[in-house]
Amino acid sequence: MEYRSFPDGFVWGTATASYQIEGAAREDGRGESIWDRFSHTPGRVRNGDTGDVACDHYHRYREDVALMAGLGFNAYRFSISWPRVLPAGTGAVNAAGLDFYDRLVDELLANQIAPFVTLYHWDLPQALEDAGGWPRRATAEAFAEYAGIVAGRLGDRVRSIATFNEPWVVADHGYRNGTHAPGRSDPAAAIAAAHHLLVAHGLGMQAIRTAAPATPAGIVLNLAPQHPASPHPLDLEAASAAHDWLNRWYLDPLVGRGYPELPSWAPGGVRSEIQDGDMDLIAAPLDFIGVNYYNQSRVRSALLPPLGPAGDPPERTGMGWEVYPAGLAEVLEFVASRSGDLPLYVTENGAAYPVDEADPARDPARVSFLRRHLAVALDALERGVPLRGYFVWSLLDNFEWAQGYGPRFGIIHVDYPTLERRVRDSARFMGALARSGRLPLDDEVSTGGPPA
Repeated sequence: MEYRSFPDGFVWGTATASYQIEGAAREDGRGESIWDRFSHTPGRVRNGDTGDVACDHYHRYREDVALMAGLGFNAYRFSISWPRVLPAGTGAVNAAGLDFYDRLVDELLANQIAPFVTLYHWDLPQALEDAGGWPRRATAEAFAEYAGIVAGRLGDRVRSIATFNEPWVVADHGYRNGTHAPGRSDPAAAIAAAHHLLVAHGLGMQAIRTAAPATPAGIVLNLAPQHPASPHPLDLEAASAAHDWLNRWYLDPLVGRGYPELPSWAPGGVRSEIQDGDMDLIAAPLDFIGVNYYNQSRVRSALLPPLGPAGDPPERTGMGWEVYPAGLAEVLEFVASRSGDLPLYVTENGAAYPVDEADPARDPARVSFLRRHLAVALDALERGVPLRGYFVWSLLDNFEWAQGYGPRFGIIHVDYPTLERRVRDSARFMGALARSGRLPLDDEVSTGGPPA
């Protein structure tokens, strides 16, 4: 068997998000989030699914930590539920909610697993949305209060704190096209939300630095190559615009480069949401950037006719996303071109695939997906990208936002009626890699047989 090796000290983890796995939506003083409201609104989520129970991680966290420890992972990236800590978004702290994360962190440390905390993974307290949500600056100020509370309680025991997960999704899907909570379709609100998310990041960084000055702090962004569908100038132009909105809109301000040109769908005029000092606040020094990567896009201009099928159809995941491992290196190298020697982490990478009903633990396609993306990540590291760790998405099958419980991203299968966990081949593959740091060179070695 042939292998390639990752460097000593490389971080190997799994990742989850609070609303997708915790459940206990109405227990121990937790307030309503925008995803509670959205998922309980008919027609918003496939099959009417909600996160009320999800994977019941709130009650089963010790079991889930034991699974990670048994597999050999040395890190776990999870998010805090803002409405569990501050039910109204501001004001009185819900002690029971904060205590849960205390227990989770203690359990992780007892199992030699480093906690990597994300403060916001999309579950805004509904009370703040009712007051205007992310298009209002007051929400950014409320986030700073929340960040200081969590950092003050957990900061001395966690490996790092990220302010936000994928702020682009929050603004684009939540406020521009309405496919995610809170379900608004308002381009002006999306642009204001995008800025206030970055202001919240800057204010949150200040709060973290004050409450936990020794704890590394940063942010997690989703990036994807935006390749033109053809060499036509209009496709080139469309791909460039898509790249600006997805890949540059958050990264460039964070590293002091300012905003790209407004998207064509955004209203023009003066950007009144930008106040004096905001851009310096946003560009305050970071300790790391997390990179989430899943797929590329082939961008076709709306001014050109659709392209017909060309050659063999691309390999796709159960979400219909094209499998494109080279894109992981492309986005890592793009971020490094902006951030220099700043440590980078792959904070999410993974794929949904249909369950093998005969044996839900068998998932050779996912193993192959992960192995090929890890090989590309190692290529980028060897070319000088300061990559420090990799977190597979996701530890568990879970509530996949507007898609409900259909897509299965977990390296651990969850039987939703019984909540029984079953370790998949992909979890064993990742665990072996976490323990040894050695990546097999082909799928047959990885899966114990030829790829499916």
